[in-house]
Amino acid sequence: MTTALPATTALPATTALPMPTSPAAVSPDYVPPYQNYVYAYPHKTAYRPLHPRPALTDLWSGEPQDALSLYLHVPFCEVRCGFCNLFTRVGAPDELTTRYLDALERQAESVRDALSPSARFSTAAFGGGTPTYLTARELERLCDIAESMGADLRAVPLSVEASPSTATADRLAVLAERGATRLSLGVQSFDDTEARAAVRPQRRADVEAALQRVRDAAIDVLNIDLIYGIDGQTPESWAASLDAALAWRPEELYLYPLYVRPLTGLARRGGGPDPEWDAHRLDLYRRGRDHLLAAGYVQESMRMFRRGDAPDLGPNDYACQTDGMIGLGCGARSYTRSLHYSFDYAVGVNEVRAIIDDYVAGTVDDFRRAVVGHAMTEDEARRRHLLQSVLQKSGMPVTDYRSRFGSDPHEHFGVELRRWSERGWLDSDGDLLRLTKLGMAYSDALGPELFSPRVRAAMAEYEGR
Repeated sequence: MTTALPATTALPATTALPMPTSPAAVSPDYVPPYQNYVYAYPHKTAYRPLHPRPALTDLWSGEPQDALSLYLHVPFCEVRCGFCNLFTRVGAPDELTTRYLDALERQAESVRDALSPSARFSTAAFGGGTPTYLTARELERLCDIAESMGADLRAVPLSVEASPSTATADRLAVLAERGATRLSLGVQSFDDTEARAAVRPQRRADVEAALQRVRDAAIDVLNIDLIYGIDGQTPESWAASLDAALAWRPEELYLYPLYVRPLTGLARRGGGPDPEWDAHRLDLYRRGRDHLLAAGYVQESMRMFRRGDAPDLGPNDYACQTDGMIGLGCGARSYTRSLHYSFDYAVGVNEVRAIIDDYVAGTVDDFRRAVVGHAMTEDEARRRHLLQSVLQKSGMPVTDYRSRFGSDPHEHFGVELRRWSERGWLDSDGDLLRLTKLGMAYSDALGPELFSPRVRAAMAEYEGR
């Protein structure tokens, strides 16, 4: 059994990653380790308005639908954190949540009509925003909408995001009863001073109380999100947050590097990435990684760590590289083989509110067509497959790539793969392409190097708003 380390335990100093200690030490070939978190490809800033707008029935005709993923987006939070550039708004006046759920029902009807009657969902998730911003009664309705799509929430993995202040007993009871198997709590730091520095007003006592409520709800998997690189954070305070999290023996822990992005609260206060900060974050990442490994956790990706004895949630035959996704809600994405699509994207307060207002005014017919998106060429599909495979600890079997695309990945990405190997980022072990320990640390540099020229150009042209 894994036991948590005492809260006073210091993080061990282990084999260091190569990193500069000051701007003067940076060589001309310095590679910044924190460039872009590639959790989906292409990035939403590469999406553009679609003219004409394609009908969903055409997009999904002929698509494999035997192992789909269902994602419902709730774009509301009680507060916007200083680092957040997600599509969300603070508060929901004038019964906006009710009107939003009404629109979500209309969209679900339109999408359901475009799918095959035999469409099957293998996994489901509620994200945001903060899904638990909704009341317990509204969460019941959200689950009803998901099940109206044909998803059996009690039979497939269901992940839900929450914040400490909204993880109330009545909401958690609804989620547990409706089949939630994973609850992800955005803690970020157990240090009240660090939380304030990240523009996330919360008290540790409230966080601990929320964690107790999650454990009382008996949801199979508790995930705790933590952030490193917060202003004022030290190796000692990072150790304290890690140990505070480990005391709850979470089945999963996600360790996120702090990014300062345009239009966020931290960006308005100035500052941004630099070699010294890169070095600090890499050091905290290394310490956190080694601390969790020593505590019995297994690293699944740069960010994700799973407790070695965590329960198996059962079979899940969804493969993000090949299977489609249905996204409901104005911030959700949907994936077919030919098109990734969504609604408009923004971060600024007024723009987000306008997009939500347009969404809640949408009719069933309005939702029958895709609005913005990015066409997926064969080249883009190859890049996405490689990225979403190699950024995971398990790596990418070359035979899987060859079976799907009819050739070896070195034929398409020989330059990139050689570069990664020369930097010590990549191991080629027979049929398997897998990141080294160093490569895992540099995931946020490796991923962007595989962006296509077309995606790079679209992202560069995007005007933040």
